[in-house]
Amino acid sequence: MTKTLYDKLWEEHHIHSYNNGYSLIYIDKHLIHEVTSPQAFEGLKIAGRDIWSRKSIMAVPDHNVPTKMRENGIKDPISKIQVDTLSDNCKKNDLLKFDIEDIRQGIVHVVGPEQGILLPGMTVVCGDSHTSTHGALAALAFGIGTSEVEHVLATQCLLKKKSLNMQIKVIGDMPEHFFSKDLALLIISQIGTAGGTGFAIEYTGQAIRNLSMEARMTLCNMTIEAGATTGLIAVDSKTINYVENKPYTPKGDSFLEAKKYWENLVSDKGAKYDKTIDIDISKSSPMVTWGTSPEMAVGIDEKLPDLDDEKFSSKREDLLNAFSYMGLKEKQKVNSIELDKIFIGSCTNSRIEDLRIVAKIVKDKKIANNIKSAIIVPGSGLVKEKAEKEGLDKIFKKSGFEWRSPGCSMCLGMNDDKLDEYERCASTSNRNFEGRQGRLGRTHLVSPATAAAAAIYGHFVDVRDVL
Repeated sequence: MTKTLYDKLWEEHHIHSYNNGYSLIYIDKHLIHEVTSPQAFEGLKIAGRDIWSRKSIMAVPDHNVPTKMRENGIKDPISKIQVDTLSDNCKKNDLLKFDIEDIRQGIVHVVGPEQGILLPGMTVVCGDSHTSTHGALAALAFGIGTSEVEHVLATQCLLKKKSLNMQIKVIGDMPEHFFSKDLALLIISQIGTAGGTGFAIEYTGQAIRNLSMEARMTLCNMTIEAGATTGLIAVDSKTINYVENKPYTPKGDSFLEAKKYWENLVSDKGAKYDKTIDIDISKSSPMVTWGTSPEMAVGIDEKLPDLDDEKFSSKREDLLNAFSYMGLKEKQKVNSIELDKIFIGSCTNSRIEDLRIVAKIVKDKKIANNIKSAIIVPGSGLVKEKAEKEGLDKIFKKSGFEWRSPGCSMCLGMNDDKLDEYERCASTSNRNFEGRQGRLGRTHLVSPATAAAAAIYGHFVDVRDVL
């Protein structure tokens, strides 16, 4: 019987099925951070339970950590309590943790793959919706709630309904200066933020195979924004080359044995999907979100929607509200949208490849006078170190960017890095709902290339026209 990659991963971790449609599955790796873990540890303490598998856990503070002047500590008292509580819980339970002072510290979904802690074929959970990132490694990964964090800590298992299988088949080659972030936004704009609900999405096609591992992580990261908790890409030589020689990857004969298993983490020929969607990218343009949902996106060379168009009739009220919140007009040209701030970072786009793209665009240029702030936040201390060895930080600083320390930063408005009211930001993060980057802030999701070009010109511009 032929099986999809998702079916293989599910069956290998399945323990028991219940009459209500839920199953108990085994969890290989559990990532924790300071925001969703304190309540879970407290719950264990109250119930008198112990952690089932300490070796399965990796902890790192990322959401609340400052990205500049770290020597001054964390100002916000709640943020400080969360970070300190994570440290206390990890010390008490002897858990692997990368502290703020550790060069390996960074965003949880950057650090795990970077260290080889996350490997193909694993089940991976974290109290963070963008755990789907790790599907790029053919790992069955999904975000969980705080009560589920406690459950996994105590039992190493999770109650979960099996998803249906969706194949998103990408047709054509990636156009020049059209990146994985653009692909993700194009897909979401076509299928909607509920298009993947109830499904595990596997991305297929030559364009997917041509993506680097870091680009695959960006695509799988955004899967949650399409309504699916799981995004997957099959193992190939790029996957195996990526994980080889990582600090926590198996070595020697153990690696060779693991490699044999990993090479089978592909959907069988003729495997049946419950739904297949073809996405033709051959003539696609870099994407920009204009509204308050990732599905509200258009090509950089297009105009904003005309709500008199019949296809928008069912969503007209929502789109009108989005136009009002964002301070934009129907049929407005994308390149007429001026910006206040630029954010390049987050678990979506903060890896070394992203930073190299930005450096290429901004080298020997200056950010526009109307840009109040342009910050670049690497995904980990190791990414920061690598960028500095390559001289990228000097390029950024010379152009007028701030070069920060690793953390989630301006992705979610949970730390010092926020938008002020009505400020407009070109952001490489993953969500743009109302207030995501700060109360009444206006967020446009874009690729690192589009964000970099916008910083130089002060408004959105087609990067294909300026390189």
